[in-house]
Amino acid sequence: MQTVYIGNTLVNDVMLGSQRMDDLLTIKGRAPVTYLVVAGGGGGGNNIGGGGGAGGLLSGSIITAIQQSYTITIGGGAPQNTTSQGSGSNGNDSVLNAFTALKGGGGSGNGFRGITTSSIIGSAGGGSYALTTANTTTSGQGNNGGAGFDASFGSGGGGGGAGAVGSAATGQTTGSEGGNGKQSAINGTLTYYAGGGGGGRATSATLIASGGQGGGGNGGRSFGVADAGDNPTAGSANTGGGGGGSRWGGASFGAAGGSGIAILRYLSSQMEATGGQITTDGFYTIHTFTASGTFQRTS
Repeated sequence: MQTVYIGNTLVNDVMLGSQRMDDLLTIKGRAPVTYLVVAGGGGGGNNIGGGGGAGGLLSGSIITAIQQSYTITIGGGAPQNTTSQGSGSNGNDSVLNAFTALKGGGGSGNGFRGITTSSIIGSAGGGSYALTTANTTTSGQGNNGGAGFDASFGSGGGGGGAGAVGSAATGQTTGSEGGNGKQSAINGTLTYYAGGGGGGRATSATLIASGGQGGGGNGGRSFGVADAGDNPTAGSANTGGGGGGSRWGGASFGAAGGSGIAILRYLSSQMEATGGQITTDGFYTIHTFTASGTFQRTS
């Protein structure tokens, strides 16, 4: 005797004559699906601000049944905060049914904190000049931001990434890099997701605080009015990357965070489904969601 599922129906203690239905358990409707879900990244802080924290990253597998559906919400990245000296905005959650990848936290701005210690964010943003304490997270979906540096205008700290903490700024041209994200080959290619944004720097040096691998935006640089190339860059779309922290002077605004993504993969021989952009990689079928939608198993 044993319990089996046939489609969505639970059938207890099934036997066929003296033959147990072990094979039927596998054949009739139950199949694993691997998933990756990344939330939207946080925005960079303003006026020598910290880099934005990466969106939370979740991965694992679910067991599906025929005709079962999953609602998927893709979180947008944080918009640019154009409030003078303000902290970066938080990103938005991404959801796969009961699984929620938590939004990335905004980087601190000069005189304003981003999210401090909280379980509601994935990775945390970096600290800023004049507000150097690193922002932190307790969610388990990402890492802490780096501390800022407060001397001769200084630098903002790097935003945390899914795979590493943001670098602490230790001078005008040292530290501040965003934390790296995590790699996944769920789409058939080994790819980084959820990198933290680089912190802003108050220097005309050529060194840029780079964003973490996985779509983190670069921090801004320069003292005073700067060329457009010295402005911070946004987190990359559909990576959950954090936005770069701003430079000093003028209308110095941190950059926006990158939007999230959800990817599901299964053996093509085991099932069929609809939803998202559908591709194949060898024996696998892959569904990529860059916008909210529904994953529905059809056979």
